[in-house]
Amino acid sequence: MANRPSIRQLSDPGAHKALGHPLRQRILRHLGIHGPATSTTLGRALGENTGTLSYHLRQLERNGFIEEIPERSNGKERWWRQISADLRWPPPGEMDEESQQLLDEITEFKVEQELELARRFFRDHQRYGEWARASRGLTHLTREELDEFFEAYMELLSRFGRAQEDASPGARPVFLRFFTMPASEDPPS
Repeated sequence: MANRPSIRQLSDPGAHKALGHPLRQRILRHLGIHGPATSTTLGRALGENTGTLSYHLRQLERNGFIEEIPERSNGKERWWRQISADLRWPPPGEMDEESQQLLDEITEFKVEQELELARRFFRDHQRYGEWARASRGLTHLTREELDEFFEAYMELLSRFGRAQEDASPGARPVFLRFFTMPASEDPPS
């Protein structure tokens, strides 16, 4: 059973900038799916040159999103892994204008990724067999109950969350998505 990742409140503008670059998002996604990599293996996988990747890897490391694996690294070859954390953005009113703009840009980039995942699911779900699951729901919750539900979901995600190197035999990377929003614009009565 995995340990729950630490909750990291993304309140540092430097962290916002580090996450705001599309290539860095691709690097994090690759490391999350495929596990540790070098700038050379990332270069082949992402179609980028190693110099560019080395720069972006250093930015991600400086801001605490990845770390070097010293036992796998040698003089020329540095291995990197993603640092597991439950990343949470501050509420919109608590961010400076630049951070809010970066979050909006990241969100725009992520929306395109999420739409492609949804299209892929509906197009290919039969091919994935028992690996494909979907659920939709509607309930009536207070804000406090919604907070409690979200924390329970995060604990469940943490309970089953593990990096590739810690996964059980036969495990595959699996995308999990969760979001909530009011079903209507009407305020509660």
